[in-house]
Amino acid sequence: YPEGSSLPEPAAAPAPGRRPRVALLRGCVQDALFAHVNRATREVLEAAGCDVIDVPGKQCCGALHAHSGELDHALHLARANTDAFLAAEPDIIVVNAAGCGAMMKEYGEQLARDPSHSTKAHDLAAKVRDISEYLMEIDFRPTGTVNMRVTYDAPCHLQHAQRVTVAPIALLERVPGLELIALERADECCGGAGIYGITHPDIGGRILNDKLDAIATTGADVVLTPNPGCMMQIGGGLALRGATARVMHPIEILARSVRK
Repeated sequence: YPEGSSLPEPAAAPAPGRRPRVALLRGCVQDALFAHVNRATREVLEAAGCDVIDVPGKQCCGALHAHSGELDHALHLARANTDAFLAAEPDIIVVNAAGCGAMMKEYGEQLARDPSHSTKAHDLAAKVRDISEYLMEIDFRPTGTVNMRVTYDAPCHLQHAQRVTVAPIALLERVPGLELIALERADECCGGAGIYGITHPDIGGRILNDKLDAIATTGADVVLTPNPGCMMQIGGGLALRGATARVMHPIEILARSVRK
């Protein structure tokens, strides 16, 4: 595990006899291009004993707007999401896209000077968890065997922004039959970096090539990375190289395990 990292503290248990109410951010890119990841996330949460609740009025998290300099609109979305998610009264808000999670965890700071939303945004941010964080907090243990050779690449927005480093790996190590191969310099960027890979394709492409070279040395059949931008960047690079390895979200592995 990365130096100085640790597992999250256990989450406070709900009242006896009550299942945790979990709100899932479906996202924009995630829901449009990787809807199967959202379905897998819901499946695993339900297998873990959670009630996954809908959130009427939820919006884009605002991350891509912030990355492109549209800060006013990003704050508008932060206010709308704060109101919508808190109105649904979840115990926890789970996010399966690293960039979205990093954005929502910063709502309290972003709206700190907004008298109508500063306190509410702080309350919301305190409820936000990456899916791996939350599953480790509730000590989720997959039991079904998944015989695959995989490697894990850490999205920058998960490792460096959210400081979530151990939970994704620890969860994968709990899957029976899964062979997890260490990826050299897994903590380095894949070149996607939000919208950077689109706005700076030359530099992003050079960074990507280093990542693809590292992946090739593992001999893994699947690269696991929990962020849609990274999945597109790495997946596109593998396809252009004609590689046989494919990209998946780690939650897809856990979903396969709970089905067995």
